[in-house]
Amino acid sequence: MTVGASGSDAARSASIGGPADGGAGSGPCGIDPDDLPDGLIIADETGRVICFNTAAARITAIPPSAALGHPLERALPLEDLKGRRWWTLTDPYGGLATRVGQPERNLLLPGGREVLVSARYVRERPTGPVRRLVVSVRGTEARRRTELSHAELIATVAHELRSPLTSVKGFTATLLAKWERFTDDQKRLMLETVDADANRVTRLITELLDISRIDSGRLELRRQPVDIGQAVARHVQSHTASGQSPDRFLVRIQQPLPDLWADPDKIDQVLGNLLENAVRHGEGTVTIDVAAAEVQHAAGTEKGTAVTVCDEGPGIPEESMNRVFTRFWRGSKRGGTGLGLYIVKGIVEAHGGTITVGRGPGGGAEFRFVLPVGTPAHLI
Repeated sequence: MTVGASGSDAARSASIGGPADGGAGSGPCGIDPDDLPDGLIIADETGRVICFNTAAARITAIPPSAALGHPLERALPLEDLKGRRWWTLTDPYGGLATRVGQPERNLLLPGGREVLVSARYVRERPTGPVRRLVVSVRGTEARRRTELSHAELIATVAHELRSPLTSVKGFTATLLAKWERFTDDQKRLMLETVDADANRVTRLITELLDISRIDSGRLELRRQPVDIGQAVARHVQSHTASGQSPDRFLVRIQQPLPDLWADPDKIDQVLGNLLENAVRHGEGTVTIDVAAAEVQHAAGTEKGTAVTVCDEGPGIPEESMNRVFTRFWRGSKRGGTGLGLYIVKGIVEAHGGTITVGRGPGGGAEFRFVLPVGTPAHLI
């Protein structure tokens, strides 16, 4: 634990793992406060700081020598966002005897440094005086990154919605105002454009709902028997029907495959995204391999199915591979929302599977996901 230049015995006594009554002291756990990732500050019954770990010094930019042995209010001069002095406002030593602590909230240090602070009041008995005041301090960088990610998501959605909705509004307004002036072919063309843009909006809304469910852990799966070979064939047929050459695709299915129980709509979403990426961003032959595989779990090994999709394009740069499944990753080519692979990873993991990215034999991108058989318990 950081205790200034020399390290006093009094401060060392604040090691975590003390008596059962919650006091600080050397105990069986033997955890040094400097081992903690968050800032830890402990004040004794008089309000003087007896512990100020390295993380607290880093997060607050207050040297331990300026905190240890000093009154908490002076060592850690916090203010709320309205400019009120925090320790005077909460009065931990003289306030309600039934209070057990303070929930985490944003507070400010001198100079405007923002920190997340929570506190616990340690008492010898439920309504007794405060024997120890334990304060946890965290930086706000992670929360700011989350807020920035949400802001970026909103900006992306607004941008992606504006274009198709502008098109839909423009064509429908034109048709309503000048219906008689257009030929049937012109009307059909405009209505087909409106239909395509409406589908684009629907896909975007579906992506947003999927992201919300993945982030909150509420992605629902309706497991049914899935023929993964037939699902792959459907997607290949869809691409050839839209103009791709049948020679562009090579499908290899190694039989026998284990029975797979999964959500067919979600699996279609995964396959559709991976094949579309390979066709749009890759080159040469798109190879889809389907084979039996094993899925490793903490409880043991389970049968599963592996699907590999690779192309012969330039591939994904090595330095970008760890960011492929993050939000808004689009690679070198622009286009799309950059949310597809993030959703693919969420769907695969919701099934208990894994997905990886690498370089294929032809030099292009290779995506491989493995799904456990997922047999419902009542059928085992």
